[in-house]
Amino acid sequence: MIGSVVINVSDVHRAAAFWGAALDYQPLREIGDDDDFVILVPRLGVGQRISINLGETTPGDHPHVHLDLYAGNAADQATEAERLVGLGAQRVNWDRYPEGEHDFVVLADTEGNRFCIIDTGEPT
Repeated sequence: MIGSVVINVSDVHRAAAFWGAALDYQPLREIGDDDDFVILVPRLGVGQRISINLGETTPGDHPHVHLDLYAGNAADQATEAERLVGLGAQRVNWDRYPEGEHDFVVLADTEGNRFCIIDTGEPT
């Protein structure tokens, strides 16, 4: 069983605020000023835990592990991308889109960690 997915960051509070708002998650416990990690859990109680940990390295240009957020269709995907950009995400000029395929959009969180929004082609 996976306990949590870990995201290393340089600013725990900023990243926890971004991912909390992006995913509708909340801290498992109150975050202290000196905390070097926080575990986020779904507000509705169903879903994977996310651990935001203080790290000393920066994310690579083509990370091996990232989060995929699902959107039902292209319109939902575009709406979600705009919402996340409004929260502080940045669009990534991704050089590895398969030719003719654009069912995913690559963004970076407030720390530069890449993640995707996937058009699942299903109504939401």
